[in-house]
Amino acid sequence: MKKPKIIDVDARNVETTGFFCYMSKPKTEGFRRKLAWLKARFAEGMRIKMYELPERGFIEYIPGEHAWRAVRAPGYMLIHCLWVVGRSKGRGLGGRLLEECLRDAQDAGMKGVAMVTSEKTWLAGSALLLKHGFECADEIPPFRLVVKKFETAPSPVFPRDWDDRAKRFGNGLSVMRTDQCPYIPDAVKHALEAAKRAGVKARVVEMRSAAEIRESSPTPYGVFALVLGGRLLSYYYMLPKDLEAALAEGRPSRRG
Repeated sequence: MKKPKIIDVDARNVETTGFFCYMSKPKTEGFRRKLAWLKARFAEGMRIKMYELPERGFIEYIPGEHAWRAVRAPGYMLIHCLWVVGRSKGRGLGGRLLEECLRDAQDAGMKGVAMVTSEKTWLAGSALLLKHGFECADEIPPFRLVVKKFETAPSPVFPRDWDDRAKRFGNGLSVMRTDQCPYIPDAVKHALEAAKRAGVKARVVEMRSAAEIRESSPTPYGVFALVLGGRLLSYYYMLPKDLEAALAEGRPSRRG
């Protein structure tokens, strides 16, 4: 049986191939912002590989120095996203994408490959990576930083000042956003609407560089967060009813 074709997405073809997420919605704000973000990242070593339809899956990775995750991983390739969905699941297609990344990182002379995972939402779990020889290098529940090394080297790590980072956002609801994920504009919109209904002052905080993420993000996920009164509320899009309840109480739910 013929193997599904993998498409290499780069600056030359991204506008025609898309980048998996929101491929059917090229006129949306999320697609347009992600496209502009990607064009800047390709020059930094960003790679995206996705299956040709009808298969549905992709992987996005970049050298750790330029990764949009709150991780210290110089010399490592860091995976942002790895998804296989629908009928494409359960056929080894995720492992094949992972092997593509491992090969690219080895060819580039890197120390290894790492990824921030979570068994919660908006991030992939760690099971597939552990199956392929990755090990847990650091953990801040619900996040795990898993790594596969090619040589003896210091492991990538999470920062440890999460509470201090959240406090810097101050009072009210702060919606920290980037353009890395095309679903973020909707998450921002719903958060601001919920804050308005709850009578909570809200603001949007734009993170515009990988360095800002490493130094200022209140969560390892890095590219989106809701911070209420200087405490982390969520790193993912909350359902309106759940967010409104948390805002009405004036206190964050448990991390994760």
